[in-house]
Amino acid sequence: MSLENDELIDNEAFDGSKFREEVFSKAVRAGKRTYFFDVKATRRNEYYLTITESKKRTDSGGNAYYEKHKIFLYKEDFDKFSEGLNEIIDYIRENQPYIADEDDQEAGVEYTNIEFEDLSR
Repeated sequence: MSLENDELIDNEAFDGSKFREEVFSKAVRAGKRTYFFDVKATRRNEYYLTITESKKRTDSGGNAYYEKHKIFLYKEDFDKFSEGLNEIIDYIRENQPYIADEDDQEAGVEYTNIEFEDLSR
């Protein structure tokens, strides 16, 4: 399934079969990355969220592939996750001296690419 930027998919007409998994999706394109927010249902029809970061990479032979990282978030953790995420975002907005916007990207401002491996150091 291919999603365009900010395209929403709402599957309200599922028949409740065992294949009822994806309920709602949103793709957000952000530079070289795409984030997918997918609401899925368990067999007991309990909803959970998967957040997937997808980034296009190239191997040493020049072949393109997508590197993906996925987080599963269950409803019992929504409040704590949301509170933590909002606290971190507020901190960054209040304490970072300057937050670049799209105009900077168009002007050719360079940014540091942070990899997951860098975060563990």
